[in-house]
Amino acid sequence: MAGTEELVVLLADDGTPIGTTAKATVHDADTPLHLAFSCFLHDDAGRVLMTRRALGKRTWPGVWTNSFCGHPGPGEPFARAIERRAREELGCEVSDITEVLPDFRYRAVDASGVVENEICPVFTARLVGELRPSTAEVAEFAWLAPEDLGRALDAAPFAFSPWLAEEWAQLTDG
Repeated sequence: MAGTEELVVLLADDGTPIGTTAKATVHDADTPLHLAFSCFLHDDAGRVLMTRRALGKRTWPGVWTNSFCGHPGPGEPFARAIERRAREELGCEVSDITEVLPDFRYRAVDASGVVENEICPVFTARLVGELRPSTAEVAEFAWLAPEDLGRALDAAPFAFSPWLAEEWAQLTDG
């Protein structure tokens, strides 16, 4: 999308698209409801990739979260948006994209007052090749066994993004 403004899809409360706005301006103290996605990336050993958000991120900088997130552009299918963001954030390709929480929705406010307000279906995918994370997106990463992620969330929920905690609880019925 070099040279073009990235847009996010604005939503009515029932999830109906009602317009678009620039991604660069959507997240503030009064963030409108918009469309996003989250993805948990797995390796061949069954581990899940956790990423620590880069310190320069506008929302939740330095916080550990799921593998990657993003916003599909207007008319962009989720699978294409997931493939695009995997390349942009993690420098990798993905396969076996599967929707696991189609109705996930959350609203959260970070310490700076910036709001996330998203209808955000959750997906899983499998890593293809190597990771080459963008330093503008990812400060560090770790592969965890699912049970270790659950223990970490229980022990230190403040170290993780609120959407990760909610997604994981729904995925594991915890």
